[in-house]
Amino acid sequence: MHASNFKTSRKAMMLLGDIVLISMAYILATAMFFNRVAAVENVFLYNGLLPLLLVITGLLLNVNGLYSIIYKKFAEVLLGLLVTHACVLILVMSLSYLAKDYTYSRWVLLIALILQCIFLTAWRFLSWYMGRSILNKRSILLAGSEAECNHVYNRLRRQPQLNMQLKYVCTDVSNGSWREPADKVDMVMVCAGMSHQEKTDIVNYCYGHGKEIMLIPKSFEIFCSGAKLDKIDDIPVFRFQRLQPSLEVRIMKRTLDILVALIGFVCALPFMAVTAIAIKLGDPGPVLYSQVRTGRDGREFRIYKFRTMRVDAEKYSGPMLAQEHDPRITRLGRFLRAVRFDELPQIWNVLNGDMSIVGPRPERPFFVEQFVQKMPEYAYRHNVKPGITGLAQVYGKYNTTPFDKLVYDLMYIQNCSLRTDLTIIIQTVMVLFTRSATEGTGINQKYINFDKYNVN
Repeated sequence: MHASNFKTSRKAMMLLGDIVLISMAYILATAMFFNRVAAVENVFLYNGLLPLLLVITGLLLNVNGLYSIIYKKFAEVLLGLLVTHACVLILVMSLSYLAKDYTYSRWVLLIALILQCIFLTAWRFLSWYMGRSILNKRSILLAGSEAECNHVYNRLRRQPQLNMQLKYVCTDVSNGSWREPADKVDMVMVCAGMSHQEKTDIVNYCYGHGKEIMLIPKSFEIFCSGAKLDKIDDIPVFRFQRLQPSLEVRIMKRTLDILVALIGFVCALPFMAVTAIAIKLGDPGPVLYSQVRTGRDGREFRIYKFRTMRVDAEKYSGPMLAQEHDPRITRLGRFLRAVRFDELPQIWNVLNGDMSIVGPRPERPFFVEQFVQKMPEYAYRHNVKPGITGLAQVYGKYNTTPFDKLVYDLMYIQNCSLRTDLTIIIQTVMVLFTRSATEGTGINQKYINFDKYNVN
């Protein structure tokens, strides 16, 4: 059975189950602390807590992608549930503090959230297991250049939970040889480098024959996604919007930046102190290091980080991107990068206005110049302030290619809003606990045996 046939009904069923189980956890928690008479007497005291739990938990489950779990590893689902409930606890406690409502027992809330986490974990596992048992493996035709197909192939083989099986590879679509194998697969995946006409031919054919299609976008497709429909007389035209957030959005972002940065600084201060002491004891040299990066409108500024590399890391090599098993990184530095503690001093960059909490990661001018020469659209990243985290950090990794990161960054700029920033901030919490997100460049590549898959 194909996922699209029951996606909506599955989400509705999961939501209904969540409501029942959250309510059950709340009732059991209150029953553990009060007898029947006391529970009835306190019903008006606690009746506002359950709706709050339902709304906040439901929103966070959705933000962390826990209503679309069928193609995830269950370890990812479990991590998402733990992060969700930790955020629920923090948010409910914060709201009760701001409301000066200390009358209800915090133990009731804690026990309710523990029970809720257990119930929802069991419910998610049952849904995940049943969904995986129903779904069939999806066969794929991959169309693109040899280099692009090898890149996509290496990502696919690292994600077995997606249930995708590469069946055919087409590196030349001009002769139409892809049509016959397209009829034999469930999905056609089109790489970014193909011409517009080639993409159009494949998309039209797939629509006409009921085939699922996935398109890896170029900057042109991203610009089209944000265009507004207009007309000249009766001729429909796309009016492209400037790839830049409005003044109102920038004001709201700056307000959010200051608020989050101040709260983050207070919360992170103990971790920053311990990190500074550990760096000083573990390796001679300064605790912090600064580096020139390119910011909004191409202006250069100094970014601050905890030092994770040797003092003379680039003395002989010159500027270079982080590699897998990079010998320049200290032992403590590997841990700091894994948990992203090295980024904490950038809170100062946010407060002084050089950076935002959410935005494209700032790059060194040396690499910016190279990227702009290869990808002119790279310059559009500088239409917004760079950020501590961003869409490329949530969905990508350290070893994500500059082109793929650029696609994420342009998509963020296209959809920049306060809601988008809040969503990315919450999703970043999960990234902190995802080991694969910190892999460096240069991971082992396996190349496609084109004789086995090629249709040309």
